[in-house]
Amino acid sequence: MTAAPVLESARLCLRPIGPDDAEALHPALADADRMTWWSSAPHETLEETRRYLTFEQDVEAMRSWAITLPPSESAIGWVTVIRRRPAVAELGYLLTPEASGHGYAREAVARVLDRLFAVEGCRRVYADTDPDNRPSRRLLESLGFLHEGTLRAEWETHIGVRDSAIYGLLRDEWPGAVHPA
Repeated sequence: MTAAPVLESARLCLRPIGPDDAEALHPALADADRMTWWSSAPHETLEETRRYLTFEQDVEAMRSWAITLPPSESAIGWVTVIRRRPAVAELGYLLTPEASGHGYAREAVARVLDRLFAVEGCRRVYADTDPDNRPSRRLLESLGFLHEGTLRAEWETHIGVRDSAIYGLLRDEWPGAVHPA
């Protein structure tokens, strides 16, 4: 199993995430407002967050990158990619409350999309978000994702049964993607 590579952008560094990031990321995972749209309830303890972040990085199945602001190594959020089928990946992301509103999530997700399309040869990347999660929908739309449909009563979460808004982006729609010959 191979760890997620380190990715860099103009302001950010994305490195493999791990249990050592629990203290920095616990505020996001413990924040009731931020976790409203997550598939699990807010974390009550730091140990719960540490357990949540303990998984083996596997590029064939799932990878997560901690978002940092160099020179600090402290995580301000993360981006996760789950390989669903050959050349198709699902994307997820979360920022700490104080990191929100600065364009960090957009920049981090864009860097991951660059890698997925140009280096890994994905033809499609999609995200599943709650229809009421307006910030997430705005982020996806700002990156060129299209709302492809809504799956009704798709998730049963800590706030009840929820719909899923599915957003998709194809390699040909991503600016700067390298298209294989």
